Amino acid sequence: MPQPHGVTCPNCGAPVRFLWAQAVQTTCAYCKSVLVRRDLDLAKVGEQADFPATGSPIQIGTEGRWRERSFVVVGRLTYGWARGRWNEWHCILNDGRSAWLSDAQLEYAMTVEVGAASDMPDVQRVQVGDRYTWGDTTYQVATITTAFYLGTEGELPFTSYDNTTSRFIDLTSPNGRFATIDGSEHPPLLYLGEYLGFDELAFRNLREFEGW
Repeated sequence: MPQPHGVTCPNCGAPVRFLWAQAVQTTCAYCKSVLVRRDLDLAKVGEQADFPATGSPIQIGTEGRWRERSFVVVGRLTYGWARGRWNEWHCILNDGRSAWLSDAQLEYAMTVEVGAASDMPDVQRVQVGDRYTWGDTTYQVATITTAFYLGTEGELPFTSYDNTTSRFIDLTSPNGRFATIDGSEHPPLLYLGEYLGFDELAFRNLREFEGW
């Protein structure tokens, strides 16, 4: 796994340790300043408002395995929508690549970004039931969600402090594969992966709390 890198928060002077050397944004654990890395320095670009604590056993530092690769959780984005909220955990695979673990009501999906596909649909015209093929898999649109940004912690590969709402298109396939289109980016970004059971991810260093 990548080794931690230490700097100090420009707002409060507290130590800020990076688990991932390529992190673009992080949040100070002490004063909740949102910090963006610019060259060798950190700049405060905002302040993290308090947002609902996660009810998930996953936390920063949780480790697991996916497709024969180990990973560590280094960041979290939380989104809200009309019927609740969910977490997107930023994970670093042991080859240094980013992956995303979606965690919503004890359902888990792991994906990696494949970028802006050349045959990406117009996200404003997509409808539930539409089918698209990427690679050797055909996916069907299952849900279209307009979500609002609740907050972040830990390390991210992009800046999120100016996000407001995002349009997510989730697609599934008969063989358990999963795809999602992030319509908040221009052009939209495609992520491919699969649904997984909790035990399949072989988690370690989970958060312990009453009732779990």
